[in-house]
Amino acid sequence: MINRLRKENVVMLMIDVQEKLLPVISGKDDMVNNTVKLLKAAEVLEIPVVYTEQYPKGIGNTINPLLKSLPAAAVRFEKNTFSCCDESGFNEKLTGSGRSLTVVFGIESHICVLSTIMDLLPQGIKAVVAADACGSRNPYNHSLAMEEARACGASVLPAESIIYQMIERSGTQEFRTMLPLFK
Repeated sequence: MINRLRKENVVMLMIDVQEKLLPVISGKDDMVNNTVKLLKAAEVLEIPVVYTEQYPKGIGNTINPLLKSLPAAAVRFEKNTFSCCDESGFNEKLTGSGRSLTVVFGIESHICVLSTIMDLLPQGIKAVVAADACGSRNPYNHSLAMEEARACGASVLPAESIIYQMIERSGTQEFRTMLPLFK
């Protein structure tokens, strides 16, 4: 069971939002917009971010708007496996922060995102999926992946719910900084 998100317990994992993958993703503009919000929240709330790139020589790098939105301390991880957890050194990099919960988002929902979630959970790493910051070429595949993630034990929420849970209250500097992104 996943309790309410607290910024001090969270690490964010952005999976493979790359130049040659993104153009074919259904709903990509909303997905990118929600991803920017999550990355801004990570910066404002001082949440560690790990981001992956699947075979960047062939698929390209993380798209520029997201590279510019990444907190300065974000950690890049290059991979060739579909599940991030199958790549040597990844688990240590993700769990090195000592945080108990991973907010997962990226592409493709039904391949790398779902495979990673299915590998995180048995390791005792709780996962929350930002459904509207994930995408697939086919929206039906995205929908099935979110259903399966939930069935496996992950929480599946919109990015806004995730962010507001971590902010915890209105009237704070964090709240005032993030509020314009939701208008």
